[in-house]
Amino acid sequence: MGTRDDHDDDIDTDDDYDDDQELEFEDEESAKTEKWKEHYSSRQRILFVGEGDFSFSLSLAKAFGSAHNLVATSLDSYDNIGKKYSNGLNNVMELEERGCLVLHGVDAKEMSQHFFLKTQRFDRIVYNFPHVGFLYPENSHCQIQLNKRLLKGFLANAKALVKKGGEIHVTHKEGDPYNKWDLVKKAEKIGLALQQVVPFFKDNYPGYDNKRAHGKLSDASFLVGEASTYKFKLQTSNICNN
Repeated sequence: MGTRDDHDDDIDTDDDYDDDQELEFEDEESAKTEKWKEHYSSRQRILFVGEGDFSFSLSLAKAFGSAHNLVATSLDSYDNIGKKYSNGLNNVMELEERGCLVLHGVDAKEMSQHFFLKTQRFDRIVYNFPHVGFLYPENSHCQIQLNKRLLKGFLANAKALVKKGGEIHVTHKEGDPYNKWDLVKKAEKIGLALQQVVPFFKDNYPGYDNKRAHGKLSDASFLVGEASTYKFKLQTSNICNN
């Protein structure tokens, strides 16, 4: 009967080396394969702002097969996500396992000063259904002004973080009182140009569960109804030479 050398475990056979090379090749090929989900690509560096239970960013991560190109942020702390959303922490864990960087306590109105985000630039910056919370009746002047202030702050900060040629996407409910938030006018004043408005359909993002995010019903969904994604780019100067 032959004896087994204790050092056999440390020796890579040719077969083992070939298997490792094949796995590395498959990983590289997977990274090279661009995958699209609606307006978003696996090759884009994407920043998500104001995530609730992180189900939207997770939907894209699953579509791409990886989340290494994603950064997902929320205003909530990690502890509050667990308190507010039934699936929040599980979604965060899965995102991180897929390679997403998840950041908590990020204010959309100040994010360009965040210690990490200020060092980054993104191809797409996405904010779905921005809202300050139900502090006053939705149609009231005070509530509208607060939401307008949120949009203005977000757009100014997103402008500082978007790459040249990149896009800032705001998904927004249509009709009254949301048309009083003056999204497009505020973007133009800040130096952003509207490129396109496309209808938003929640069902296009399997697993996405839009949340109220505020109050005792924070984990409840709200009726999306008619909504659109507004796509903005940095304004460019058109200089004509006579």
